[in-house]
Amino acid sequence: MVYSWRVDENVNIGRGKMEDVANCRSNENSSRDSGQTSENISSVVSVQTGVAENVPVKCEPRRSRLKVFNKVMEKSLQRLIADASFNRFAHSFHPLCKQNPQMAEVIHKQFISDLQKAIQEDINKVIEEGDLQVKLEELDRLEEQAKDTPGPAWRPSGVPEQDVCSVLIPYHRGQEEYVRRELRKLQKENAALAQRVQSGRDTITHTEQRISAAVDEWKASVADLESFVSSLCPSENFESL
Repeated sequence: MVYSWRVDENVNIGRGKMEDVANCRSNENSSRDSGQTSENISSVVSVQTGVAENVPVKCEPRRSRLKVFNKVMEKSLQRLIADASFNRFAHSFHPLCKQNPQMAEVIHKQFISDLQKAIQEDINKVIEEGDLQVKLEELDRLEEQAKDTPGPAWRPSGVPEQDVCSVLIPYHRGQEEYVRRELRKLQKENAALAQRVQSGRDTITHTEQRISAAVDEWKASVADLESFVSSLCPSENFESL
């Protein structure tokens, strides 16, 4: 009896070990399958991402800053006008709206029209005084030129003297070249004016010479005329008469 109990116990232990081994193998197979599945999924994802990376992304062209500014001002004005609704107007002027609703509505419409016109005039004045159109177009042009620049943008070196010199020296050289160019232009204009003045002086000198020659000729003709008259009518004849 004891022997049979031990045999049964050993059999049960053997069965338990066999079941454990089978469970371990099934777990290994499932882990392998899951690993292969994850590898397949990762490969598919990598392929999809690679395809997505190879697809060129279409970038929409940047809108003009002036158009964006005008659009923002337009939206802001619309929101402001929407906030100034007739309900708020009626709440603020309740006795007037209660007494004459039609007149209150007409007044509100006129108020909205005048407010919108005044704000639009102020916006146009700001654009005109600040010269925003030219400056915003200049920013768009600089941004467009910066796209074609292959090198990196300027960065400070950490030495203030060098950074200041690197910025100011080209500016002062440009100013010096501008002054020299203007000086050459003024010198050329002065030379042309001096030539015109000299030609005017020469003309005046020739005119004076012609006038003096004409005066001399006139004096000579007068002297000849006087001598001719005196020869025709001597003074003795006049005295005898």
